[in-house]
Amino acid sequence: MRLLLISNSTNAGEAYLDYPKNNIRNFLGIKKTKALFIPYAAVTFSYDDYEKKVRDRFREVGHDVVSIHRFADPVKAVMEAPAIVVGGGNTWMLLDLLRRNGLIAPIRKRVLAGTPYIGWSAGSNVTCPTIMTTNDMPVTEPSSFRAFNLIPFQINPHYLDANPAGHAGETREQRILEFIEVNRELFVAGLREGTMFLLEGAKLSLIGPRNARIFRYGLEPKEIRPGDDLSFLLKKRK
Repeated sequence: MRLLLISNSTNAGEAYLDYPKNNIRNFLGIKKTKALFIPYAAVTFSYDDYEKKVRDRFREVGHDVVSIHRFADPVKAVMEAPAIVVGGGNTWMLLDLLRRNGLIAPIRKRVLAGTPYIGWSAGSNVTCPTIMTTNDMPVTEPSSFRAFNLIPFQINPHYLDANPAGHAGETREQRILEFIEVNRELFVAGLREGTMFLLEGAKLSLIGPRNARIFRYGLEPKEIRPGDDLSFLLKKRK
């Protein structure tokens, strides 16, 4: 299985998908790949516009995408895709439309069989067992919170340590501590902006300039650095 799971699409002051573009190029390889793009997380902009934004960046690094909304049979498009790319936006909308279009099982089957998968933000969330560690507002109600279950841990993209001045609500860490209080068997990885997870077979790596923060019930939150052994995150739940 090959996954590139990116925390966020855009760093402050940078162009869309600029910072991870070389990781995307290296992940897909030298030969030009025309990946299947899934834009279902878009809410306030069109699939056509989303496809163009992603296509422009992929073409810059020698690859290409075509959106799934161009196909009459989305399941067939998935089964024939040389790579699958799932964009960010609203995770609830993304999962709802994946489920409505019958794509959870086909995508999972293809990725487990070796089809490369790239996701950012919501597109990373849906590789987890559920989407229950998303930051997004539930603008729609999917039939289930269960997602692709490609990895045995949860990701919280855009993870922030900050508690802004004047903010009296819970921090991101407090929200995750609530999650693991109820879901005690799961690790949660707080994936900070500008970073990503790369999974190649049985090897999981953290890439980027920042640490990730790891949570599990009964353990103190732990900082992991690029280069650390992350094999513990891939162990099946007990």
